[in-house]
Amino acid sequence: MAVSSKKKNPSRAVRFSTVDEYISSFEGRTKLLLEELRTVIRMAAPKTEELISYNMPAIKQHSVLVYYAGYEKHIGFYPTGGPVQVFKNELTKYKTSKGAIQFSLDKPIPKLLVKKIVKYRISEDAEKADRKKKKS
Repeated sequence: MAVSSKKKNPSRAVRFSTVDEYISSFEGRTKLLLEELRTVIRMAAPKTEELISYNMPAIKQHSVLVYYAGYEKHIGFYPTGGPVQVFKNELTKYKTSKGAIQFSLDKPIPKLLVKKIVKYRISEDAEKADRKKKKS
């Protein structure tokens, strides 16, 4: 018997103010994988700030680096379009779109790949902030 991984689609019913509040709205495997993904992201980007943006968890350096969210059958990871192209050879096992990657609930989070993507986004964001600073 399958246990529902999520309460009644919390992201549509409630406006979240913290990442803890968001993750605690889930149950089962979805909640475990969200917690795991959060830990991996925070380890890869310890000097960033967590926030809720577009009603989902995100991390920010100068700008938002990545978002992530829980769904009925997968975890959505949103690192923007650049990393999806840069790491496309490593993402062949996952469903992807222009700026999104889906991690199935029945498989572990690819921790090393997530760390690489987050670190790539940190450097991409820092370069963008430096260019902006030099212009002003």
